[in-house]
Amino acid sequence: MPATDLSLKPSRASDREARGLQKGQQTKAAIVDAALALATQIGLEGLSIGVLAEATQMSKSGVFAHFGSREELQISVVREYHSRFEQEVFVPALGEPRGLPRLRAMFANWMKRTSIEIDSGCLYISGAVEFDDREGPVRDALISSVRTWHSALRRAIQGAREAGHLRADLEDEQMLFEIHGLILALHYEARFLKHPGSIARANAGFDRILRQYGAEPERPKNRPAKTSSSKE
Repeated sequence: MPATDLSLKPSRASDREARGLQKGQQTKAAIVDAALALATQIGLEGLSIGVLAEATQMSKSGVFAHFGSREELQISVVREYHSRFEQEVFVPALGEPRGLPRLRAMFANWMKRTSIEIDSGCLYISGAVEFDDREGPVRDALISSVRTWHSALRRAIQGAREAGHLRADLEDEQMLFEIHGLILALHYEARFLKHPGSIARANAGFDRILRQYGAEPERPKNRPAKTSSSKE
């Protein structure tokens, strides 16, 4: 009687486990995506296992199995929001030369995202309102995400200063505060007060901050710098 090749059984079992794990990860990602869309409209505090189960047409037990608690769901949403923020704002700017070009790119990407969030809402801002005076893991996750972004922006400011594009005596924290303030004011003016022209004013404010800290005005693209030998 031929011997049975038992080596195939663990392999098939492993394949089934891998497929099951992949499917579980895909399902969890879909739930987080739906939760993020909801959170931008109703806030993190509006999220619950029941609300999400209804939105995704899943059972409460099915949603609960992926997160275990409402708090874990909220933290997963914060992390997903931060991941998308990094991919849209920070990562593309790394392709720009270190210094002022990278700092300008980071702000431009931030403005592009903010112009969309004027309609959909910013989780960092709504989360700060909801959790500013509430201790716990959700607040910690929000603070960690914002501080990570601030660190990236601060490094860009420092890089521009070290490259000689900004004044050597500038205070990194002060410039960071002023740039962040523009975004906060933009959300208030455009989303809450619905003032027209708020985006243009935010961009003008950023250019004014750069000039205040020693940056040369940005030349229009495809226009060469004027030299002493240029004809009048």
